[in-house]
Amino acid sequence: MTKPLDGIRIIDFTHVQAGPACTQLLAWYGADVIKVERPGAGDVTRSQLRDIPGADALYFTMLNGNKRSLTLDTKTQEGKEVLEKMIKTSDVMVENFGPGALDRMGFSWARIQELNPKMIMASVKGFSDGHSYEDLKVYENVAQCAGGAASTTGFWDGPPTVSAAALGDSNTGMHLAIGILTALMQRQKTGKGQKVSCSMQDAVLNLCRVKLRDQQRLDKIGYLEEYPQYPHGTFSDVVPRGGNAGGGGQPGWVLKCKGWETDPNAYIYFTIQGHAWEPITRAIGKPEWATDPAYMTAEARQDKIFDIFATIEEWLKDKTKYEAVDILRKFDIPCAPVLSMKELAASPDLRKSGSIVEVDHKVRGKYLTIGSPIKFSDLEIEVGPSPVLGEHTDEVLADLGYSADDIAKLHAAKAV
Repeated sequence: MTKPLDGIRIIDFTHVQAGPACTQLLAWYGADVIKVERPGAGDVTRSQLRDIPGADALYFTMLNGNKRSLTLDTKTQEGKEVLEKMIKTSDVMVENFGPGALDRMGFSWARIQELNPKMIMASVKGFSDGHSYEDLKVYENVAQCAGGAASTTGFWDGPPTVSAAALGDSNTGMHLAIGILTALMQRQKTGKGQKVSCSMQDAVLNLCRVKLRDQQRLDKIGYLEEYPQYPHGTFSDVVPRGGNAGGGGQPGWVLKCKGWETDPNAYIYFTIQGHAWEPITRAIGKPEWATDPAYMTAEARQDKIFDIFATIEEWLKDKTKYEAVDILRKFDIPCAPVLSMKELAASPDLRKSGSIVEVDHKVRGKYLTIGSPIKFSDLEIEVGPSPVLGEHTDEVLADLGYSADDIAKLHAAKAV
């Protein structure tokens, strides 16, 4: 079946997570993604956190499926010539090198435009160009702290907390993929390439927009009524940490279920939406609260919200998280079980939808990986394994027009 990005060739000069997450997404949708790696070493994540000696680590395999691997030493003249040919015949180059690395390699933006005016150069950065921290090295948790996520995550009596979700890495990759696709669409109209970049700070901030909303509200009125600190607590002049409170103005909290004493994930998340209050009162056996003025409105409930959650938790104590959700869903109450990674890995629903996929790798055997989070009515996503280091070197060189003798010479010169 023809894929939407068939015919688009991408030079993948990325490593670790943010860039590879971006290019893997595009590979799933049909782009020919050529991962360029150092001979003999490759992406550092090939060997990070290994669980099978001699096999590529899951860190690598789960971010580089459906790609081709080319080993190339761009410090050699022969390697530079190969890269020049690739630039001339490709559509996109994606990189997450440190500032100036490509220039030192001899491939400045001006040089790339000279070789291919239609090239789209996409970059993952820690901070935007011109930022005072532009030269600061950035990793996942650094980005979460710089982008506002950590300062607003956790409990009010504890320190800033980072999320286990890759808000800085994979999230930035998803944003950059949108930028690349937009640039490709614009190129169809103008015939010209351009530079596209996404900083990790900006990508995290984009997911924290409701907290920027709250900062402006706090500046105006001095309090935030949907936070646990209201009405009895105090507010400073910055958005506080709200524990597990809902961020959209609907009170929510993580509540214990049967078995919480031994199971660290025997909890549900329970949300009290205004229109769902009457069904909630019926579900938990407190129908009188539906017409009691002390509970009828969100404003009336706010100063008693933790007493209400305690009552719901008492109702939950003899129910597993699954039993609780099965009851509550019949009342159209927003809730969900707190699912562990073990439960998610075994979920038949996620296997059926292709959100979790089992892939067979030629060295490590079968492993689980994440499938496309985006679903299409007329596109089947085939999630393939990651390549071993240099697996497609000769194949890619042949695609570029090198003969068998030329390829042998490149190997002899240790350029590939």
